[in-house]
Parts: sequence; structure tokens; C-alpha cells
Amino acid sequence: MSDSALPPNDKEMTLVQHLLELRNSVTKGILAILVLFVILFPFANDLYIYISEPLSRFLPEGTSMIATGVASPFLTPFKLSLVLAIYLAMPFLLYQLWTFIAPALYKHERQLVGPLLFFSSFLFYAGGAFAYYVVFPLVFGFLSTAAPEGVTVATDIALYLDFVIKMFFAFGLAFEVPIVVVLLILTGMVSPQKLSHARPYVVVGAFIIGMLLTPPDIVSQTLLAIPMWLLYEAGIIVGRTVLKARKSKDDGADDADEEYDNNDDSKTPSNHATKRQAPPETDDDEEYDTRYADQLEDDEDWDRTFDEIDSEFAILEREHQKRKAEEEARKNADKPAGEDANDTDKADEKDTPTDQPSDSTKPSDDSSKADKSDK
Repeated sequence: MSDSALPPNDKEMTLVQHLLELRNSVTKGILAILVLFVILFPFANDLYIYISEPLSRFLPEGTSMIATGVASPFLTPFKLSLVLAIYLAMPFLLYQLWTFIAPALYKHERQLVGPLLFFSSFLFYAGGAFAYYVVFPLVFGFLSTAAPEGVTVATDIALYLDFVIKMFFAFGLAFEVPIVVVLLILTGMVSPQKLSHARPYVVVGAFIIGMLLTPPDIVSQTLLAIPMWLLYEAGIIVGRTVLKARKSKDDGADDADEEYDNNDDSKTPSNHATKRQAPPETDDDEEYDTRYADQLEDDEDWDRTFDEIDSEFAILEREHQKRKAEEEARKNADKPAGEDANDTDKADEKDTPTDQPSDSTKPSDDSSKADKSDK
């Protein structure tokens, strides 16, 4: 890390250091996925039977799922184990992402990471559970009855797994809507009132997303759109509540500070001459940047920082004066001697008064006076 113009506790990382941190986070995430895959692969066939149960119960009697590919009986359970390992490692992957971006966040932003990791992981798994236990039975029950007469429903195991994976991740990400809404409110990007006014557009967008991510049936589309809308409303309520709690906490802290100041004033003498009067409030008060206030331990850090800034400005001012004096000396040295003489003559002419009569005119005035006396 290299020093910069930031406060003492804040260091700037180079590009190579950022890449090394990213490499470490990605390596840890891949290792976690591989460990879970090694644990799950011996039970791959049992896991596939459990995943296919919502469809198997609606298949006609005497039928079962089929494998049209040559390597499908092996590759499909293998793929299921790998995807399930990624699905289970999602909290650890989110934690590695957090460790990579944590140095760029402020202290009050880092305090939100614990609740966000917990609720985001919980909602992601809740979306998958909702898809498996609620959506799959309704969708497969509807699709199995919609088959024409004479058509045997025999789903390929690879196609079914692709459908299940798509639905799991679609519902898992859809259930993250409250997290996004709360973050938008807490960061001040959007107010709860604006989000409430955008409700009609959100409902339409939820149904469009449900149409794109689910099969072409109204059941699965509605089962994805309605939870998204309800979770959006829940996010607005939670964000408004947290925002009010934060404002009340700040107001309580301000009241405590005012009470402390009043107690200090009551201990001082009652003489009006000794009371400290606050300066009048003006409209053009300066607003100071307090983003790094939590990284300075006490007033000595501020004093040292301002002293360093003052010393740097003093050095720059001395250098500027020195360059200015050198330029003036250079100009005086380059100017010819004749110009200096002309300049001095012009200066002397300017110093002589123009309104006084010259000596040549005085004798003429005396002679005229003598002539008048003779007459």
C-alpha cells in the first residue's frame, strides 16, 4: 500500500494488490465448491430422484422419465451435484465478495453487511424452497393434464434438470427484491415515497419478468410475479422503518449533546459579559466533509493533518514568490541601457510642474511694467 492524501488510517492499494485480493477470493470460492461437490457426488442418483419427485407423481402409470443422450445417465447426476454445490456455497461466495469490496466501504456501511448476508442467503434459499414445494406441483400438474390424447408424457432427464435449475435460480434471485429495495432506501438513492409511487410499474415489470423466466403458462408466471410484488412492498415497509429508527437515533444523539452543552453553560458564572455567545447563523455556512471523521481517533490527528496542509501551502507560496522575483530580475537584465535612460528622462519630465511660468517669461513681464511707469 502507498501513502496518499487520505487520512492516516486509509491506505490506497495498487492495481496488483487488488488483483491479488481478487485471486484469493475466487480461489477460496472455487475450493468451497469443489469440497461440496466431492461430498455430494456419491449421492448424485438419490438427489436426482428427490429432485424429480414433483414430476414423477404426475406421470401416467407405467411411464417414467427417459434418457435420450448416450452419456445422460452419468452426466445429468454429475451436473446436478455440481450445481447443487454452487447453490449451497452461495453464502460463502457472497462472503468472499464482501471481503473484496469491504476496504472501499465506510464504517457505517460495513455494519450492514452481517444482516444483509444473513437475509440475502435466507431469501435465496426460501425462493428455491417455494419453487420446489409450491410452484413445481402446480406447474407439473397443469402441464401433465394439458397433453393431447394419445401422447405419452415421458420427459428427458437432462431437459428436466435444466428446467429445475432455471426455476431455482429464477425464484432465488426474485426473492432478493427486498434486499435491493432496502439498500436503495438506506443509501438515499430513492425515497420510500418514490418507490410507493412506482408501484404500478413494478407490478407490470414483475409479470414481464415472470413471463421471461418461467415456462409459457400463466400459473408459473403468476406464482413468480405475485411474490415479487409482495416482497417489493415488504422491502418498502422495512426500509421506511429502518430509516425512521435511524433518524430518531440521530435526533436523540443531538438532544443529548444539547443537554450536555446546557449543563456546561449552567456551571459557568451568570455574568453576561462572561457568557460565550454563538455566532449568528448565516445562509452561506461552510459544509465540511466528515466522511473520514470516523477514521481519526482524536483532535490531534486533525491538528496534525491541518498542520501538514498549511506547511505544504507555505512551501508552494515561497516557491511562487521566488519564481516571480527571478522573472522580474530576468526582465530587468534583458532591458537595454538606452531604454533605462529614456525612462529616467520621462520620469523627470513628469516630475516638473507644467502650470508654473518659465524663467524666460519673467523678464518680459518686468519690462512691460517699467514702460507703464515711464508713461
